Amino acid sequence: MNSFDVIKTVRVTEKGASQASKHNQYTVVADKRANKIEIRKAVEELFKVKVVRVNTLNVRGKLRRQRTASQGWTPSWKKAIVTLKDGDKIELA
Repeated sequence: MNSFDVIKTVRVTEKGASQASKHNQYTVVADKRANKIEIRKAVEELFKVKVVRVNTLNVRGKLRRQRTASQGWTPSWKKAIVTLKDGDKIELA
């Protein structure tokens, strides 16, 4: 897999903004098959930063209903919390 297949997007939330300012951590959505080493290499290549640590977790899809009594599931996805070296940051504009 290349870097664009491993990293799908960067999550921008209130909690993520506070983590970025306090702890220099950013949340990215990664491919479910990617491991920590692949995520580290992809972030370093795409954003030109130095990664110190990668924490990953699998987020289970939620049960949802839309306009009918039948129900379905939202997709499951992998969340990766990436800690960067002091002085590095990812521009989210």
